[in-house]
Amino acid sequence: MKELESLMGSAGHLVATWGVRIAGALVALFIGWVVAGWARRSVQRTLEKRNFDLTLGRFFANMVRYLILVGVVLGVLGVFGIETSSFAALIAAGGLAIGLAFQGTLSNFAAGVMLLVFRPFKVGDVVSAGGVTGKVVEIELFTCEFATPDNRRIIVPNSAIFGSTIENVTHHPTRRVDVSVGCDYGADIDQTRSVLESSVTEVPGVLSDPAPQIFLDSLGASSVDWQVRVWCKTEDYWDVRQAATRAVKVALDKAAIGIPFPQMDVHLDKDAVQALGRR
Repeated sequence: MKELESLMGSAGHLVATWGVRIAGALVALFIGWVVAGWARRSVQRTLEKRNFDLTLGRFFANMVRYLILVGVVLGVLGVFGIETSSFAALIAAGGLAIGLAFQGTLSNFAAGVMLLVFRPFKVGDVVSAGGVTGKVVEIELFTCEFATPDNRRIIVPNSAIFGSTIENVTHHPTRRVDVSVGCDYGADIDQTRSVLESSVTEVPGVLSDPAPQIFLDSLGASSVDWQVRVWCKTEDYWDVRQAATRAVKVALDKAAIGIPFPQMDVHLDKDAVQALGRR
């Protein structure tokens, strides 16, 4: 009987001891999660107030959060008597298997580091990369988040971005607007050039330096093809493009210079036509 009571007492003491440890571990993990989130927000707000680079600010804030979470997990493991130093040997032994299993993730991580180091774009830029065109919302270690012009949220793996051609649409402060138009072959070349030159002089947003250019592009199958080239601020691109296109059409209409439809001349063999007629 005494042995049974002793055994039950030991079991009760063991359950109480481990119960307290488990409860304490859960509380520690919860507090660590809350503190990590608070630290991330605090670091990000502090860096933003000091006009720190937005991309690097978010990166450092996320790193602080991850470091706190890792520290809390290691501390909880130590409470249960697990030697955290032994994880080094475990990681070394399983490194090859982990690398093979997570090669896609690791490539995204490496690409994310390269994007942060070489900085082909930053938060707020409009880019075309990885098959997506949109405004950069956030650059993380594994993915980049974009907002498209039609207000869609797209998340692209970093490896798909860094391994492809990256077009930074808003990198330069100015952009060139090209308006292509075809005119009648019967229209006078010099008159057409003069009309096109005057058509864009009053378009809002068009820059005088560099000056607008009227380029005789080619002699097409149905028309004489011109290209009107004007420069504007990058943020005004679409407004200027629409206004310049409208101005070109209105100016050509006023000058009675037609914009022909695609045409095709069909020539029929006389003998073949007569033969078909006899049938």
